[in-house]
Amino acid sequence: MRISQITFTRFLAAMAIVISHFNKDLFLYKIDYISNIFLKANVGVSYFFILSGFIMIVAYHRKDKIEYSDYYKNRFAKIYPLYVLGLLLYLVTRYSSSTLYECILYLSGFQSWVLKGMIVNFPGWSISVELLFYLLFPFLYNYFYSKGNKRIWVITVIIWIVTQVFCSLYADSSYYKGPHTRSHELLYYFPLMHINEFLVGNLAGLFFVKNSGQKNYDIPVIIIFGLVLLSLIFLPVFYHNGLMAVFFIPLIILISKNNGILTKLFSLKPLEYLGEASYAVYITHIPVLYILRELVRKYNFSIDTVFGIYIIVVILTSILFYQCIEKPLRDYLKKLKIR
Repeated sequence: MRISQITFTRFLAAMAIVISHFNKDLFLYKIDYISNIFLKANVGVSYFFILSGFIMIVAYHRKDKIEYSDYYKNRFAKIYPLYVLGLLLYLVTRYSSSTLYECILYLSGFQSWVLKGMIVNFPGWSISVELLFYLLFPFLYNYFYSKGNKRIWVITVIIWIVTQVFCSLYADSSYYKGPHTRSHELLYYFPLMHINEFLVGNLAGLFFVKNSGQKNYDIPVIIIFGLVLLSLIFLPVFYHNGLMAVFFIPLIILISKNNGILTKLFSLKPLEYLGEASYAVYITHIPVLYILRELVRKYNFSIDTVFGIYIIVVILTSILFYQCIEKPLRDYLKKLKIR
């Protein structure tokens, strides 16, 4: 089952993260209320995690059983080529400050487990988390989802509640020492803090495939998206590790079930294509930014001008990386025989 309209939302989330990582002197951060949205736009990673869980169910729900070797090979083929490219691009301008140990840790995907998620190409911390999801999914599917085992619903709800309570209390406790500390790495990037997002995404997928009738949900989608923005502006809560699932899950389900104007818009081939290239946007946007800064340094452009150039460059290079690296290497690796 393919849900073309949901693909473009990945691009929107990726671009929100791109903006959140740009210089905070940008004009967007000088506008009241709007600045709060982009300061917290890294919540887009939470959206990715939940959507990942949702898409896994939609993609595999007709299977009686998932073959472990094929699944792992396909996941590796999907994420690893651009994951490596992100590191190589990062080293173009940051090779002198990067150690061999950091590069090996990044390539192994263990950086978030050892509380070093921000080493080298730091958006890669989320891939370290995704690897846990991919490791668990065939087991979860074969022993719970395909058998209709209801215990996983109870387990998931408990894990989600425990995670929210722990993160909220920990963020306000004396144990949390703030950014650039191991306590920050634990709270924001440790994989077990995010497993709840993938699991609730799985449950959303199960609900969707069993209730897949379509209607015009344009207005509910707009209302829920508005609530997301209002929450980021006004609610002083710890939203990073799955709390926003209360909005993201209905948003994902309604967009997927929608047959209104938004679906027609989001399903346009150019927009769907941008969604397909969203992984390239996310995993390469930091090294592309660093390289661009070096190239335009001598021109003394304003921050806002550099931002405009950067957005164009990151979209164009991501399309190039998707078309010339991600797709061909993914297809090649999937065809390899595992002996």
